[in-house]
Amino acid sequence: MAEIVEAPFRAPSWLRSPHLQTLWGPLWRRAEDLPRRRETLRLADGDHLLLDRAGPEPEAGDLRVVLLHGLSGCSDSHYIRGTQARLAAAGIASVAINSRGAAAVNDTALTYHAGETDDLDAVFRHLRAEDAGGPLLAIGVSLGGSRLLNWLARRDDGTLSAAVAVCTPLDLAICADRMDRGLSRLYRRHLIGALLGNLHRQRRHLERVAPDQAGRLAALDLAGIRSFWQFDDRVIAPLYGFRDAAHYYAECSAGPRLKAIRTPTLMIQARDDPFMTPAVLPGRDDLGPGVTLELSRRGGHVGFVAGSPRHPEYWLEKRLTAFAAGLASAAGPSPG
Repeated sequence: MAEIVEAPFRAPSWLRSPHLQTLWGPLWRRAEDLPRRRETLRLADGDHLLLDRAGPEPEAGDLRVVLLHGLSGCSDSHYIRGTQARLAAAGIASVAINSRGAAAVNDTALTYHAGETDDLDAVFRHLRAEDAGGPLLAIGVSLGGSRLLNWLARRDDGTLSAAVAVCTPLDLAICADRMDRGLSRLYRRHLIGALLGNLHRQRRHLERVAPDQAGRLAALDLAGIRSFWQFDDRVIAPLYGFRDAAHYYAECSAGPRLKAIRTPTLMIQARDDPFMTPAVLPGRDDLGPGVTLELSRRGGHVGFVAGSPRHPEYWLEKRLTAFAAGLASAAGPSPG
């Protein structure tokens, strides 16, 4: 049964600002020492995804966790590395997906967007081919949460045992507008700069290995892009066949599709998230029977930092690991 509950996270007095919560990880957090094993997954269109595995080698029937980063992120994003490290310490195997163009250049002009589910589906099928019966948990963060929720609403056939979506932009138009206001413009500038940089690197690579694909990128009008409306209108829409940004937002916003989700799914959102507004938050009647929405008063965008400046505590990663451990325990003996 769908429900909305209050998250137990409490922001410390020194880190109550949503902007400080958002910026703490990328600016001040030290990267965890995390041994990983990289795998290349070939895709049907001739391109590939890079998967970074951490934790123990799973045996048949063991829980595996799939992690999907947000916009302009990759498997080295602080929240991905941190979660993989905590999962590994708990004896849980994980696989971090690097979306096309995220960690390295790819061999087609395609990238990823909020409603792109084919690549996600390919990873899930690949992991199910390794172990058809063990529990499989997917965690999507920010835009990765959008992709995961869209996949759950449109394609899930029991492949996943459970899912978690964190700080998801549930209404893309509202979120694009929000990023044009106040301090959120700083995040917008950083994200769009990173995305455009990736596209330029991708084009130079494709000019050497796939000139026809490079031509698709050369045809895009990248000059003067300063907003997500412009980026999605000039890049995502032509690459993926949407009429324009408004069409993309209408087709790929996950909020209107939550009611279709049946897989047990935890959504974690902060009311003060500077990437969105409270208008994106669903009511209980908007949720499918498998969905629990856990709302926190504070936390920023993928922040949820507690503790002290000398000894910060990353509540989100503890919460995700506890959720994963509960799933593993329900499926059989605890890992480790």
